[in-house]
Amino acid sequence: MKKSLVFLSAFVAGPVIAQAQDKQPYTEKVPGTKIEIEMVYIPGGTFTMGSPAKEKGRKKDEQPQHEVTVKPFWMSKHEISWDAYDVFLDIGIKNTLSGGGEEGPDALTFPTPPYADPTFGYGKEKQPTIALTQHAVWEFARWVSAKTKNSYRIPTEAEWEYACRAGTKTAYSFGDSPAKLGDHAWFVTNSKKHPNPIGAKKPNPFGLFDMHGNTAEWVIDQYAADAYAKAKPGELPVNLPGDRRYSHIVRGGGWKDKAPALRCAARRFSEKWWSKQDPQNPQSIWWHTEATDVGFRIVRPVEEYPALKGLRSKMTIESAY
Repeated sequence: MKKSLVFLSAFVAGPVIAQAQDKQPYTEKVPGTKIEIEMVYIPGGTFTMGSPAKEKGRKKDEQPQHEVTVKPFWMSKHEISWDAYDVFLDIGIKNTLSGGGEEGPDALTFPTPPYADPTFGYGKEKQPTIALTQHAVWEFARWVSAKTKNSYRIPTEAEWEYACRAGTKTAYSFGDSPAKLGDHAWFVTNSKKHPNPIGAKKPNPFGLFDMHGNTAEWVIDQYAADAYAKAKPGELPVNLPGDRRYSHIVRGGGWKDKAPALRCAARRFSEKWWSKQDPQNPQSIWWHTEATDVGFRIVRPVEEYPALKGLRSKMTIESAY
């Protein structure tokens, strides 16, 4: 399978984190709906991506460490909740019942009805979405973009780690020791075997909640174990996905995970077994029946990288596994 590793120039003058005084947080209200998404401004800057050799829990695909420069962007303060995604899902269900198909700009598509309860009994009120595919979250972001006329997408892997670290260089955004992880994250020790309402733990220094734990979060990049070895200092790398279903990266760890999986540098990727219980052939490109600890958040770049303009999921029901 051909890899699409590209490097996006994003040079920023000044200190490691270049502040922009005119950029403020805001709440995006999606027209015609009750959806409100709080967005936090993330200043551009340069950071060291990956984990140092002595970091506890480190894996080989987190090396070598390399310097990356990121342009400023806004990121949703919280993981996207069912309160927001259900509006998008309801349109898809109505289309299915009416026999409708694609609608909206640029062949925007809507989710097909889930095979079973998409919440797996965990509930929806202020709960993060779970069990969605990368394609599903791509299309949600495109739908929000079409409704608001602002450009939203999911973050690149480098943008996500930069936002998670929030200017820190430690294993977690609050330090190297996981001793205080319970104050900041839902994970296997305290989650009580289910996802929990968004925003209940302490935020990171950028004001982002649940970057560690609760649900792992989709990013743009296709997984490659050797991606860091190919990185070019000072440029933001993106391993653009093709039309195949697997494997794509999620970050941050989830409610099922132990502490090492919640580190800023920890990487994880989608696998075929994530849709094990889906009896359809071919299986849905919207739902991962086993990914009950995988969710997402969205970003809005201040200035989009040329290579990412108009980027969308290439996955279709005919896509190979």
